[in-house]
Amino acid sequence: MIRCGIDLLDIARMEDLIRKRRFLERVFGPQELEQLKRRGMPAQSAAGNFAAKEAFLKLFERGIFSVPLREIEVLRRESGAPYYRLSGAAADLAEHVEITLSITHTDTQAAAFAVATGEEF
Repeated sequence: MIRCGIDLLDIARMEDLIRKRRFLERVFGPQELEQLKRRGMPAQSAAGNFAAKEAFLKLFERGIFSVPLREIEVLRRESGAPYYRLSGAAADLAEHVEITLSITHTDTQAAAFAVATGEEF
């Protein structure tokens, strides 16, 4: 079985949100937050990560905050390619599937597209 999830976010919305410490701690996991901070917390990257979290939830037909978003970390390989690092309930959801993630952005919007393949959903 194959499923896909997609999300689009206005970067301006994220620019306001990343100024709030409580938001950062609620949404981004520790390694994810560290990567974002190392890069200077660019709103484009944070928006892409948030869109990727929503795309992940759509793969499993879940609503926002149905799984703690900190459990869906979006990290980057040395090449810059994004991938999910899952824990807790998010890891349980994806236990039997393989997920591929792509993120892109313009000056004003960020989008994420996730594809999951596996026998069970």
